Amino acid sequence: MERLIALSAQMAREGIRRLLVISGEATWCAQQANALITTQDALWVGDEQDASQAAHHCHPRALTTLLGREFSHAVFDARRGFDVAAFAALGGTLRAGGWLVLLTPALSRWAALPDADACRWSDTAQPIATPRFIDHFCRTLQENGEAILWQQGQPLTLPDFAPRPAWHPASGAPEREQAAILAELQAMSPGVMVVTAPRGRGKSALAGMHLRYLQGNAIVTAPTRAATDVLAQFAGDAVNFIPPDALLQRLVDGDPDRPDWLLVDEAAAIPGPLLRQLIAGFSRVLLTTTVQGYEGTGQGFLLKLCAGLDHLHYARLTTPLRWASGCPLEAFISDLLLFDDAAPGSAPGAEYRISPLTQDTWLTSPERATALYRLLASAHYRTSPLDLRRMMDAPGQRFWQALAGEQPIAALWLVEEGGLSPALSQAVWAGFRRPRGNLVAQSLAAHGASPLAATLVGCRISRIAVHPTRQREGIGQRLIAEAYAHCAGCDYLSVSFGYTRELWRFWQRCGFQLVRLGSYREASSGCYTAMAILPLTPAAEALVATEQRRLARDLPWLAPWRDEKLPLPPGEPTTLNSDDWHELAGFAFAHRPLSAATGALSRLLMSSDLPLAALRSQLEQHLSEAQACQRLELAGRKALLAAQRKEAAEALTSLDSERTAQSRQQVVNLQFF
Repeated sequence: MERLIALSAQMAREGIRRLLVISGEATWCAQQANALITTQDALWVGDEQDASQAAHHCHPRALTTLLGREFSHAVFDARRGFDVAAFAALGGTLRAGGWLVLLTPALSRWAALPDADACRWSDTAQPIATPRFIDHFCRTLQENGEAILWQQGQPLTLPDFAPRPAWHPASGAPEREQAAILAELQAMSPGVMVVTAPRGRGKSALAGMHLRYLQGNAIVTAPTRAATDVLAQFAGDAVNFIPPDALLQRLVDGDPDRPDWLLVDEAAAIPGPLLRQLIAGFSRVLLTTTVQGYEGTGQGFLLKLCAGLDHLHYARLTTPLRWASGCPLEAFISDLLLFDDAAPGSAPGAEYRISPLTQDTWLTSPERATALYRLLASAHYRTSPLDLRRMMDAPGQRFWQALAGEQPIAALWLVEEGGLSPALSQAVWAGFRRPRGNLVAQSLAAHGASPLAATLVGCRISRIAVHPTRQREGIGQRLIAEAYAHCAGCDYLSVSFGYTRELWRFWQRCGFQLVRLGSYREASSGCYTAMAILPLTPAAEALVATEQRRLARDLPWLAPWRDEKLPLPPGEPTTLNSDDWHELAGFAFAHRPLSAATGALSRLLMSSDLPLAALRSQLEQHLSEAQACQRLELAGRKALLAAQRKEAAEALTSLDSERTAQSRQQVVNLQFF
């Protein structure tokens, strides 16, 4: 331990951090980690009962609440499960001289052990082994000459690291890059400045320096108050922090004391639609955020939010301030989670070939799989480190690539879905069950007209990417056509996407047909969700016909879609039919959501003379849930939904009590499959 402590002091002088992997039996690993961090300002991420000597503790899923904080050392417990997103974020909290201590099972056994974190990204009911990721981790560890491995039963061996130049920490005064951006901010006309960087480059410090210059004439917001700790250190006492939701409410209420400036720290972690509303309320805005994958939405921040901003100014910080350039810990995390950008594309029009890629390519030709992942990650706005784990080890993943020479220029990622039993599919339709995974298959059952929709087998397009140098050559369509031609055993290809007219035109050119339209904007994209299917079998063609008839019939009550020119069949009469009765029974006597039954419920209101105040308040008077609850003196949304289900049952009974009783019994029986 003395040698590790001495090396830590040397690392502090050199301005670096390192990874220490402690591998072995669970109890032995915990003992070594606790001995190392005794009397240290250390954070333990994992099981609290093992963190006897740690000054701070949190669960991996709670680590985002500590963004902006700093610690001398940290322990990350991966003995039972490895949350790589939390591991990456933890690396950004360590000061120079710090150890990130990673606890793992014995490396010889690790690949065969189930990973408790896998259920979050694998869509499996039980944890699964993750041999490809563990192989990738061990290979990265072996190839990295700066990380230290301490295995049970073997002595701790520390290499003789070559000395590094002495490091001088930031003085607190603006560094060169910061000074240039501060000058631009001080002269900035109304608009939005976006400052991005990997962690540790001084984004939050920059925001604090700017706030100090403004002498407090700004509102500060962030995902959590703790995320503004560093900003506050550089701003002094001038931080007027307001949580995002509370700030939005003040804007809605017409706050007369609104300053000119809004400063948003870790902006990519705030849902895009909310952030857009906040930006619109101020004449000048500074947004700082990480785009290297730690928060998982940083790349999307650039692709989605910034692309739609007027008067946008963009700057990037590249020089680390909290540690020296070439920090071994930062390099290891970047290598492990493939944070580097995709390679350059090929010349437009150059020849290419299309071929599949299997998950075992990670074991046999990892450089090929790595290139494909980087291309997919660079082109998609919702990439997180969990996607790497999913690509490597989740079951039911399929991949296609377009190669110019050996370089991927386009990629397609598909996920197998559906194949549920008829009883389970009907239970999903009724809202009694929600098994993991099966995004489109379950959605078609849970929100569509076909209780047996999830029995069909589909391949959902999870990601598609074409390198910017090769776009508009039809390569994406060719990839989809190739996947379509090799989907034996599937009923359809499917896609779920944030609807824009341009994106829908692409899917339409590929042969897809709309089967579901969402009622709410997704927080991640700010768009309404649409789902579409490319049928391969007569059963899928029948499903598409059924869902399109339903969409056409419900369209008058789907407010977000009324003005869209959608390829749907002519609408049918608005009188109740047998499909409506089944849908209404699912809402009244089971757990079908209001959004799924909006059309049928609206037709029920047209057919009934009863007051039905709870239903009419939302579907006819278009009150929000909060407004409806206030008018009806209900305790909240659960009470409102219960009242609406009760009213639907009363309206059905008033129309045909015998048919209602039969429908109720049929629906209730679905929970006992």
